[in-house]
Amino acid sequence: MTDYRRREIAKLVGRALAQSPVTVVTGMRQVGKSTMLLNENALRHREYIDLDDFALLEEAKLNPEALLGRGYYLTLDEAQRCPELMLEIKQRVDKERKPGRFLLSGSANFALLKQVAESLAGRAISFTLQPMTRREIGGTIGREPFLVRMFSGKPPGTIKVMPSPVKDNDVLLGGMPSVCLAGDIDRTLWFTGFEQTYLERDVRDIAKVDNILGLRRLLQLAALRTAQTLNISNLASDAHLSVLTTEKYLGVLEASFIIRLLPPFLGNRASRLIKSPKVYFTDSGVASYLCGVERMREDPMRGALYETYVLQNLMGVVGAHLLSGRVYFWKVQGRHEVDFVIEHGRKTVAIEVKASSRWGPGDLSSLKAFLSATTGCQAAILAYNGEEVVSLGERLWAIPIGILLS
Repeated sequence: MTDYRRREIAKLVGRALAQSPVTVVTGMRQVGKSTMLLNENALRHREYIDLDDFALLEEAKLNPEALLGRGYYLTLDEAQRCPELMLEIKQRVDKERKPGRFLLSGSANFALLKQVAESLAGRAISFTLQPMTRREIGGTIGREPFLVRMFSGKPPGTIKVMPSPVKDNDVLLGGMPSVCLAGDIDRTLWFTGFEQTYLERDVRDIAKVDNILGLRRLLQLAALRTAQTLNISNLASDAHLSVLTTEKYLGVLEASFIIRLLPPFLGNRASRLIKSPKVYFTDSGVASYLCGVERMREDPMRGALYETYVLQNLMGVVGAHLLSGRVYFWKVQGRHEVDFVIEHGRKTVAIEVKASSRWGPGDLSSLKAFLSATTGCQAAILAYNGEEVVSLGERLWAIPIGILLS
């Protein structure tokens, strides 16, 4: 049995439990929510109730008062499966607003958060557990993340422990614990089961989808567009679906954490809402499987999948260490594009990802343009898959991906 690997967000969840009566943890199916709830020191001593258990689910529906009477500090896993509990939780919280009473988790973002918003508004704090990061897989979460160092104004300097470059296999495996920690596993077989479970169960929990084949086709086509600007009309045409249906199904994919939509970074914050986002799969392993990529070396999807892998790691660090942080992309139509812009307070860090171990001056033009156009940029980073940190001028660096994600 694989030893448990600590998750970075657990400390933040523990802090929330110390001040909020209800704390919510959501995330993609099989991303490790239940394992975290049962193993983290700050969480494992609570009374744990899994609503995936049919008998417990029936009890929750028929007699929520009795179920919630099983303990004072309760963890309710897959809580979205029983909306009947929310009103009872609300009533108990209103009678005694004590921190840490309820910890709810679920893999259906829309279903769970809708219930929380309707019944527990002002009483809950929510977090998202991302796929495992390199830091979590390697057991190095005790060190300060490199990204946090950059926001605190510390230069890259001398790296005491030089992380290894990212391997193609790291990207193919992604961050699902059952895959990335298993060592010897039939990756394709596992992801096949994951896809089947998602389509046959989770989709029906989130929305009434009457065209599963159409959703499956859209899922595969969206994977082939990971790291690209979303064009719903073209995607709908290729999927043989209407634009309205495509928008609905994309909403389902986003609500169940299969994809994320990255908004553009613009001077006018309001305009971010009306510009086309970029679409990314939450996990590079899921994306690689759906794209049919078995070996990365000359595959045309290699760059996009590396970019997807970097983003899933950045989201894990931002979510756990930069609570008010947001991730965007930057694009000047027809001229420049920067893969990721991380904004924290009034500061930003710009990151351009290059899967190759080599780079040239032409790879820096968009980063230089962003530096010139943006005040408050702490650093512009060309993240490449090499081993040397290179200073390229004021606030401009070439940084190995392994260091960036350390």
